[in-house]
Amino acid sequence: QVYLLESGGGLVQAGGSLRLSCLASGRILSINSMGWYRQAPGKQRELVATANSGDTTTYADSVKGRFTISRDNDKNLVYLQMNSLKLEDTAVYYCTATITTVQSMDVKRADYWGQGTQVTVSS
Repeated sequence: QVYLLESGGGLVQAGGSLRLSCLASGRILSINSMGWYRQAPGKQRELVATANSGDTTTYADSVKGRFTISRDNDKNLVYLQMNSLKLEDTAVYYCTATITTVQSMDVKRADYWGQGTQVTVSS
């Protein structure tokens, strides 16, 4: 079993900053990509940023230059530093990871999701 636990969400004024963290735990053999998605009320879930095992990163156009994704591979952590927050960044932010696990000699690779953390940007 693998768990992704997000933290760091909250209420912030426009122009402010927040840092989200996500810890992966469980029977982890290796972690491939890690990333963040978000879902605003009434909208579809959308990609925010990803970082693969080689530290290649991708960002949604709407957050480029404001958000930074980073990983601590030794601790199975991924962060999302969010600066210059805007009202439209308000959403539930979900951590996701592609993880290879091993149990009883059975190796599996799958995508996992966290429960989400609320980010609210106020004017």
